[in-house]
Amino acid sequence: MKQLLILSGKGGTGKTTIASAFIKLAKAKAYADCDVDAPNLHLITGWNTEPQKTDYYGLPVAENDRELCIACDQCRQNCRFEAILVEEEYKVDPFACEGCGVCAYVCPVEAVTMVPAVAGDLMLYTDGENVFSTAQLKMGSGTSGLLVTEVKKQMRAATVDSKLAIIDGSPGIGCPVIASLSGVDMVLVVAEPSVSGISDLERIINTAAKFGIRTAVCINKFDTNMEKTEAIERFCQDHGLPCIGRIPFDPEAVTAINNGQTIVDLHCASGKAAQEVYAKTMELLFAEEVG
Repeated sequence: MKQLLILSGKGGTGKTTIASAFIKLAKAKAYADCDVDAPNLHLITGWNTEPQKTDYYGLPVAENDRELCIACDQCRQNCRFEAILVEEEYKVDPFACEGCGVCAYVCPVEAVTMVPAVAGDLMLYTDGENVFSTAQLKMGSGTSGLLVTEVKKQMRAATVDSKLAIIDGSPGIGCPVIASLSGVDMVLVVAEPSVSGISDLERIINTAAKFGIRTAVCINKFDTNMEKTEAIERFCQDHGLPCIGRIPFDPEAVTAINNGQTIVDLHCASGKAAQEVYAKTMELLFAEEVG
């Protein structure tokens, strides 16, 4: 199964808009939303059923046994994250605890133990033939990369027969993106023609290059700044990257998304351009098989 990952160096470029259009065009049987901090692909993929939810356990957190605690203050003094609170008694702030275990190590009476903690919800939508894997990270959790890995594992494990999986990644170049990149066959970067868009485009391309993954670029809302659009195309040419299409700014795209549709559900300029970008992306992704 080929895995196509759609990324952007920054938020707001239209990455999820393009991902949802590709899912519709490919009639994809397997896809995933790896933006676990703020997943929203489910809003426009048309699932009417409730997902199967599974607790995701990240790093353990400290827990203080108040009956054993002798208030020696060793845990508080040695916690670099200031997660030990002293009010009427000692307790652990679960949002501040990073699970390092120092407090449990220094406690002379073993009043502090490390316990499993739910760091998020894994969610799987499936009807037997189609699979959509996603997750929601719990507020304050720092295990986003690990949760992304579980989202991809869940998608692969649940897929029966699919030649293609489309993955909507996270913006930026942090842990969720690194985890998303692992094991994919190709990356499509959605860029926007702005100063920050070009800067972040360069960063995400450099990140993908470290994994040795084939990368292509498309430019969304290209007509909002032709000078920057041409700068992106020159950058791609200079670095030997295929720039496979331009998608115009289109008010109809907003209408589609607000109605829970993809841009290829409407006869609009952005939808037509997205179809052309999709066709070129599939040519690159399956080029070896065709050759």
